[in-house]
Amino acid sequence: MTAIEALIAGLFDYAGLYPPASLGLRSAANNYLEYSRSARASALGRFIVNLDRLDELRSIVGDSLGKFRISVILNSDVDALDGVAEGIRNGIPIETLEIKCAHLEDIERLRPKIPAPLMSYFEVPVGSAGRAALQAVSGAGGRAKIRMGGVVPEAFPPVLETVQMLAALATLRLPFKATAGLHHPVRSCRDLTYQPHGPRGTMHGFMNLCCAAAVLYYGGDAGDARKLLEEEDPSAWQIGRDAIQWRHLKWSTDQLATMRHEFFESIGSCSFEEPMHDLESLAWL
Repeated sequence: MTAIEALIAGLFDYAGLYPPASLGLRSAANNYLEYSRSARASALGRFIVNLDRLDELRSIVGDSLGKFRISVILNSDVDALDGVAEGIRNGIPIETLEIKCAHLEDIERLRPKIPAPLMSYFEVPVGSAGRAALQAVSGAGGRAKIRMGGVVPEAFPPVLETVQMLAALATLRLPFKATAGLHHPVRSCRDLTYQPHGPRGTMHGFMNLCCAAAVLYYGGDAGDARKLLEEEDPSAWQIGRDAIQWRHLKWSTDQLATMRHEFFESIGSCSFEEPMHDLESLAWL
């Protein structure tokens, strides 16, 4: 496995049902199956779907359901977890839950009710309120989920707040996933939707975020992590077979694999093709 392969192995949870793609369930499910058979299948993670659409997914994909790895979106209603348990009993391959909690007490209230085999990600905002919630997420044995963008410019968290969040996660050694607005490897100004004449804004790059996470996970300087998140020049990276280097910082294949396994676990993206195409265009894959 090369360094870039280690970094992106299973990185992209496919969220084609959600904005800005907003595909129908049949189209999104067919895409997932196609990606799972493609030359880039090693970068594909889970299929993200709302709890109330699990039966519909089963009816659409039939015998192909076993080829899915599923992450379920649900709210903080304890009763919703009964539906998760029922889905597991009925053979739906649910691996993780993603829960948006409005209050800290929701985290402690929900965690004991979550079926034992499942990993749970609790979505917290990137900012002081989110950082305050991380201890509760850690204490409940969960993981964090942070939102890195959306379909309007103000949905993208500032660099400084992102660095502070990553630093807090690293201090707690709390695994996390990121979601939204991470379609492209390097920070850049992009269309935020697929509609003509839609809003544009600066999107965080997933390579920026991965490498900034590596800096802080391995005890590096927050100033370096901030500069990394601000980097807009792809030539600042050197993608070698056995290491990835950004300017003066370098990580081996083993370091990247460990960071991914123990810290930055995945990205939720409504596009799988865009990140793969960009990596290929840069000759990084």
